[in-house]
Amino acid sequence: MSPQERPEFKNVTITGEVTIYKNVKIGEGSVIDGPCVLGKPPRGKKDGELELVIGKNAVIRPFTTIYAGNKIGNNFQTGQGASIREENVIGNDVSVGTNAVLEFENKIGNDVRIHSLCFLEMVTTGDHVFFGPNVVFTDDPHPMLCPKYKECSGGVKVADLVKVGAGSVLCPGVKIGRNALVGAGAVVTKDVPEESVVAGNPARVIKKIDELECYIGAFERPYVWPPYKK
Repeated sequence: MSPQERPEFKNVTITGEVTIYKNVKIGEGSVIDGPCVLGKPPRGKKDGELELVIGKNAVIRPFTTIYAGNKIGNNFQTGQGASIREENVIGNDVSVGTNAVLEFENKIGNDVRIHSLCFLEMVTTGDHVFFGPNVVFTDDPHPMLCPKYKECSGGVKVADLVKVGAGSVLCPGVKIGRNALVGAGAVVTKDVPEESVVAGNPARVIKKIDELECYIGAFERPYVWPPYKK
């Protein structure tokens, strides 16, 4: 489709085959590259029954699908093949990488990088958070088909300034404290204290953030730059 076919999308660049359902709002300055699908109704919902809001200056790359029932802030970006299901609230300046999957009921803060191949469901994050490639968040301790799973451990809660290394798995209900670092490949089964570094399977505290060293000696230690230190 072209912007001329949907005149409500002012100053939005649409290229390729883009399917846009009813009740979709896209902010000015956005670029939508098809093929992609925006506002697809979830199972059991009608076209237009739920609203999809995407803020200003979004970049939606090919093969992305974003369902209806999401609210997304300004300066949003996806990689190719991202999938975003319903009932997500996503802040400003968020990036969702190639083939990443956001299932339902995630609450994502501002300035969050969700790298390629990540999987999130019922995750809550603060601001200035980084998830490396292939990070998996779980929310159900007893799959499958437990009728009370939403009332059980629930999704992972991630505080401001957290960094999670590639290939990590975070188990249901854990809390990751402010400015913590989860090492690559860790399996996090318990809460992570703030300002700490955890690694291993199961993940254990190995040091504090202020004990990290800069590999090349360019800084006193890592994370002495904004937004970690202001």
